[in-house]
Amino acid sequence: MCGRFAFFSSHDAMVRLFGLPPGTPVVEPRWNIAPTQYVPTVRVDQEGVRRLAMLYWGLVPGWAKEKSLGARMINARAETIAEKPSFRTAWRRRRCLVLASGYYEWQATPDGKQPYFIQRTDGDPFAMAGLWESWIETPGEPPLESCTIITTGAVPPLDRIHHRVPVVLPATAHSAWLESREPDLGALQELLAPPEADVLIAVPVSRRVNSARNEGPDLVAPLGT
Repeated sequence: MCGRFAFFSSHDAMVRLFGLPPGTPVVEPRWNIAPTQYVPTVRVDQEGVRRLAMLYWGLVPGWAKEKSLGARMINARAETIAEKPSFRTAWRRRRCLVLASGYYEWQATPDGKQPYFIQRTDGDPFAMAGLWESWIETPGEPPLESCTIITTGAVPPLDRIHHRVPVVLPATAHSAWLESREPDLGALQELLAPPEADVLIAVPVSRRVNSARNEGPDLVAPLGT
């Protein structure tokens, strides 16, 4: 699964790597993003232009009766998104990129769960495959726009930490993933694969990240540094 991540990459890198237009707002750096907080995403507007959007992490389907449902929808399994009522409409029509500098995962050890920070080997930010929805609680009020992160089965070496990983989309797949008019869902399903073994690296970090109240660059520092 993906239950905590970070985004602290430079504004210039974000604009360049995700094809965002001039004037895109600066995103405040965060080292400990938790569910039900707002996270940086990229969507396309009606003209096909990529736009940055801060979305509530925890997808609330349009038919939901309560916002609290989103807390249970932070991840969507790649194997079932086409059939699950909570995700199937967004899968066909509302896909997004969830931006990350890295994410955290916990490995069970005799001394308790050890957190790892998992990032690209080159240090660049990356896009996790996401879905988004719009939910109206009160007619006449602005809708809540929320998202979920798609996960898939892990492969070596990351499977030694956890059996699930977020789907990390290569830059060459961003345009296809964001296409909303006549997407080839079969081709998109093929993109929902675990990252190649040499794309990501995992390093053990401080257990201070266990508390969502803690923030700062020290959370991603390798243990012993």
